[in-house]
Amino acid sequence: MASSANPVPAVLESSGQPAVPCVGVASNPPAISIHHLKSHCQTCSLRELCLPVGLTIDEMKQVDTLIAHRTRVRKHEALYRAGEPFHALYAIQFGSLKTTVLAEDGREQVTGFHMLGEIIGFDGIATDLHVAGAIALEDTEVCVLPFLSIENLARTVPVLQHKLYQIMSREITRDQSLMLALGSMRAEERLAVFLLNLAERYRLRGYSSTEYELRLTREELGSYLGLQLETVSRLLSRFQEQGLIQVQGRAMKLVDPAALKRIIGQRC
Repeated sequence: MASSANPVPAVLESSGQPAVPCVGVASNPPAISIHHLKSHCQTCSLRELCLPVGLTIDEMKQVDTLIAHRTRVRKHEALYRAGEPFHALYAIQFGSLKTTVLAEDGREQVTGFHMLGEIIGFDGIATDLHVAGAIALEDTEVCVLPFLSIENLARTVPVLQHKLYQIMSREITRDQSLMLALGSMRAEERLAVFLLNLAERYRLRGYSSTEYELRLTREELGSYLGLQLETVSRLLSRFQEQGLIQVQGRAMKLVDPAALKRIIGQRC
């Protein structure tokens, strides 16, 4: 995540799905440093975005002991693939991943975009098999959280259990938001929603909400939003010509966020 004004870590929507955002909720998150990223749950600056929010220090220590290890996933490599056995959830310490499934015609369908502070892997809970695969969009590091251990601890720590329910509920809500976006929004609305949603997610992590780097390629973005590659490229060019954004390679600058919100209109 990098920008000239407020650099985004060279690591990058749960979250995943493009929710319909009402951007502007007040928040003053702490700055994210490399030192913090290397720490465990007790001192991790991402804990407000991850599992341990609301836990006592002793409970955080218990969660900390659940971390089996951290694993590094190189760009384009898979953290896990569809059909593989489900054993753990993964908390993203730095970097970004996409989740994908194979469409009936064999094409890869992007179903989620995930960044630091988010937890992925919930798709495997129901059947003990991952429904989707998770592919690193850049060099990424995750904390491995064995699900059986988390489940056992959650029975004795109600706050942790409630947090798990919240995260899973958020996943369902985001899936519903994506269905709304793909089913009822025009192409330009879908793109505007995505750009604003991503800006808000960066803001919540203490980074610029107007300058960031698109980790998804245009083709992946099209797959994610249900648009053709040509449509994505045309819309980005149109938004730029209208003075709404500036695009240089993967560097994105939101010049007129208010105008992007007007494109969404009453849907926000």
